[in-house]
Amino acid sequence: MASNMSRAHTEVVPATLTEEADVSAWPVTEDVTLKLILALVSALQSHPALGAWYDPNAQTLRLHKTINLGIAHDTPEGLFVPVLRDTGSRSAAELRRELDEMKRKITDRTIGLSDMLGATFTVSNFGTIAGLHAGLVLMPPQVAILGAGRIVPRPVLRQATVMPGRIMPLSLTFDHRALTGGEAARFLRSVVEFLESRKPSGHS
Repeated sequence: MASNMSRAHTEVVPATLTEEADVSAWPVTEDVTLKLILALVSALQSHPALGAWYDPNAQTLRLHKTINLGIAHDTPEGLFVPVLRDTGSRSAAELRRELDEMKRKITDRTIGLSDMLGATFTVSNFGTIAGLHAGLVLMPPQVAILGAGRIVPRPVLRQATVMPGRIMPLSLTFDHRALTGGEAARFLRSVVEFLESRKPSGHS
């Protein structure tokens, strides 16, 4: 982990864009991690440059046919980021089973190096612990990482009426060598629109 963090600090030109999603319509049983994954799949299918790899020598982006999501897991022994592969062609139920299997492998320490290579985009749901927004560490050759902060109760305005709501803070850190602020903002808007929709996490 230490060597990867040093590499990220040396090679990436990071910029961070933050936004908030109104998730008041979510049921209390909503699978937050799965919902984030489905939102990212939808946004990456519309904005594939966010899931590309950047080659600094050629100054080019390599687009991918599949979406391979790195899922950050915090453990007492450090950070593990296993890869959920080909997420765009799998059902929500399949993705949930794979997430559970990832967690088991990390707990049992049976996860291999090959399970943590090849991510095209990474997501960190650090809000399960604490924190609202963050400047995230981006691992090259990836060009973007999304962090979800702690969902907080907050008044929201709907049709000129103040009502109780729940807000999820989002942070998108991207490599400014590879992406413009406009590209990052449009991608983040797509993520927010999906999260604020009434599609249940079982939607695929």
